[in-house]
This record gives sequence, structure tokens and C-alpha cells, in this order.
Amino acid sequence: MSNYLISISNDEAAKDGMIHDPQSKLKVKAFDLLKSRFKPSEGEKRFFVTTDKEVLAFETKGYHKHRELLILQMISWYCSYLGLFEAQIHPTWP
Repeated sequence: MSNYLISISNDEAAKDGMIHDPQSKLKVKAFDLLKSRFKPSEGEKRFFVTTDKEVLAFETKGYHKHRELLILQMISWYCSYLGLFEAQIHPTWP
């Protein structure tokens, strides 16, 4: 699995970070749906992650026909970073 970069501003929680892929320049924004609002943007891909205590949304920023597998790898890597090893990724709102 590749390594990605994470950017988190000082006023954001770790669960509201941005994942960056240095090779493809794709970015995926994470949203903690229990603590922040999520308004989907047109033309972007989105996925949802659930665990027994967490509900996260992920949306691409600057999507230009990137492979969905790349997006799913980025989300999986981020969930591992957060310690959400039993996370389930859904293509639509669960």
C-alpha cells in the first residue's frame, strides 16, 4: 500500500483531515459526520465509512477520472491511520 500525506489544520479534528496522493495529485477530504456538516459537491466521488462508533464521509477534491481503487486505497490507509481497523466502506449513505 502506498504512503499518502495528511493535512489537518489547527482547528480541525484528526477525523476531518485531507488525504493527499503525491503521485496523482488527488485529494480526499474526510468529514466526521457526528461532529461536522457534510454538503456533497457536484462532480466529486464520495464514500462513507462506518464502524460501531464512527460515521465518516470522504469526498474527492479535484476529481478527474481517477481510478476508484486509488480513492478506496487512500480511505483504507486513512482508516488504518486512525486505528479504525474494522471500518466498512460504503459507496452510498449506509
